[in-house]
Amino acid sequence: MLKLGPILKFLGAENNQWRVGVLAVTAEDEIEPKLTVANNALTVKSTQLLTYTKSKLWLWEFSVPQADTAQIIPYLLEDTTYTLCVPATNQKPAIAYASCNGFSDPKLMKTVNDQNLLWRRMKSLHDGADTIGITRYGPWHVLLMGGDQVYSDAMWNKKYCRNLAAWAELPWDKRKSRSFTLDMQKEVERFFEELYLSRWAQPEIRNAMASIPSVMMWDDHDIFDGWGSYPHEQHHCEVFQGIFKIAKTYFKWFQLQAIDALPQATLLNHEAFNQAYRIANMALVVLDMRSERMPHDPNVNQGNMQPDQVLSEKSWGAIYKWLDGQTDISHLLVMSSIPVVHPSMDLLESMLGFIPGQQELEDDLRDHWRSKPHLQERLRLIQRLFRLSAEKKCRVTILSGDVHVAAVGVLESDRNDVPPNASVINQLTSSGIVHPAPPAVVRYFLEQACKVEEMVDRGITAKMFEFPATTRRLIGARNFLTLEPDSQDRLWANWWVEGEVTPTTKVIHPVQVQQNAIEPNSKPK
Repeated sequence: MLKLGPILKFLGAENNQWRVGVLAVTAEDEIEPKLTVANNALTVKSTQLLTYTKSKLWLWEFSVPQADTAQIIPYLLEDTTYTLCVPATNQKPAIAYASCNGFSDPKLMKTVNDQNLLWRRMKSLHDGADTIGITRYGPWHVLLMGGDQVYSDAMWNKKYCRNLAAWAELPWDKRKSRSFTLDMQKEVERFFEELYLSRWAQPEIRNAMASIPSVMMWDDHDIFDGWGSYPHEQHHCEVFQGIFKIAKTYFKWFQLQAIDALPQATLLNHEAFNQAYRIANMALVVLDMRSERMPHDPNVNQGNMQPDQVLSEKSWGAIYKWLDGQTDISHLLVMSSIPVVHPSMDLLESMLGFIPGQQELEDDLRDHWRSKPHLQERLRLIQRLFRLSAEKKCRVTILSGDVHVAAVGVLESDRNDVPPNASVINQLTSSGIVHPAPPAVVRYFLEQACKVEEMVDRGITAKMFEFPATTRRLIGARNFLTLEPDSQDRLWANWWVEGEVTPTTKVIHPVQVQQNAIEPNSKPK
């Protein structure tokens, strides 16, 4: 009997082969589940015993030859038939994007009537059972998951990890010298196993993940809240590093579906899991903003403010080398779990002391791109993306989550080295598919901060745009995003917001179109 699965993973599209991974979990004593894919070769990649839940994790992979038209491919796991959709050769993929699949605080569960409502709607749209008038959305070829696929916050509760909770209650001068004990290790390993199995086995989530191959990248809650932004001494203490090591293992097993070797799309086979994919004339870069994130050492160059690190120079070098080698791309999607364009930290911090519900907002923003220790690294990223857009003549779009609202951010450049038709980079933020939005009073202050235009650098500005047909810059409701390509090489970005029948739509044009990169709300033809 299956405890979890199937969970599909997108492995890449090379030589007109659409490569897919499959994950399933059974009890320890069960034989290999029967998995068949119509007319396609299947490989058992590896298995892994999950010690504490007495479970066995199974991984397979297969390839589907792409054809002149899109295909619906059936596959059978045990006695249940599933399907996935494979795009035609040289067809730009239709994409779904989601983030924040859980709750940072158990109290928030009580504020939501139907936790997995949006997962159910995503699957309904994917299957064609949910249409808007005569408009058919989906099916989607790839599901991008931008962070917080699980929430580990309950790990600090003595109900789940008694020894870890006892350590956390000690004053810091006693905590910092304590070892990560074997009892702590066992508690944390058991916690992460049960977390993935219980969260992803929920029918609405499992059904979507069984039909749309995913590309996942973790964020802090997949480890624990704020990972990488604690003071240097805390970050490097033995207990924090022990938890990170275990979270990293389960991230590799469940989200990357990697046991013996990392996926080919991983740019560096060491500490970081940055990924890059080429699908038709679209490129996708997935930034790992947690594996190498760390605060600066205050004992180095004392007296001078040192930047914290989000990605290492080695990672940035591998990412830019891959991008420089791409040709004939019309769209580049960059997954950044934390928004690059967002309200000012300084302005928000001056407001936070006066509003209730501030803790949730502080948790979301304390390791934000706009915090001072990250500004230099952020500026280098922005400048490089503008240069790439101009050189490759491709439209760059940033996909983000984390902040529990939907939003549109825009970077604009009027520098001489950036031609007008490459002078706009859009950022589409979608969050969360399960986690609720911040309280209304918090969103009010966020909304005010969103009205302030940022001067990023000479000739480069960042601003938050109003959503179509609204006067708001933030949508304070749960949501997910889809990207639908059309025959004119445009991408139709649709936010599916809880409580709304129709999506909120923006159109992103290819860079060759000599007009504003975003046009008003309308329906795809």
